[in-house]
This record gives sequence, C-alpha cells and structure tokens, in this order.
Amino acid sequence: MATKASEARSSEAHARAEASFRKEERAKDGAKAMMEYQANGRAVREKMARLKALRLAKEAADKERELAGKPAQGRRSRAGN
Repeated sequence: MATKASEARSSEAHARAEASFRKEERAKDGAKAMMEYQANGRAVREKMARLKALRLAKEAADKERELAGKPAQGRRSRAGN
C-alpha cells in the first residue's frame, strides 16, 4: 500500500510540475509575442513618419517648382480702357 500512496504523490507532484512548466512557457510565449507586436508597431510608425517626410518634401519641391515656373502676377493694364 505504501508504494501506491508514494506513487500517487509522485504522480501528483509530476502533474503539478508539468502544469507549472506549461504556465511558465505560456508566459514566455506571451511576452515574446508582445515584444514582436510592439516591434512591428514601432516599425510601422517609423515607416509612416519616413513616408510622410518624403511626401511633404515632394509637395514643397513641387510647389517651389510651380512658383518658379510662373511669371510674377501683377496687374495688367487693359488695352481697351
């Protein structure tokens, strides 16, 4: 009988150890997933900022080019007046 009781305790201890191990693994996986999620979010924000800067620079260059290409707009006198 003593062997069955010690075997049962051993089995219970083993089950608790397995449960504890699985819990730790889930926690590690969760932390790793959160780090990946945050890294991806940071990369997306950096890419959006870079693209915005490029867009704004292009718009400014286009506007400058447009202003340089147009003659100065002043009042013209009408020939008929």
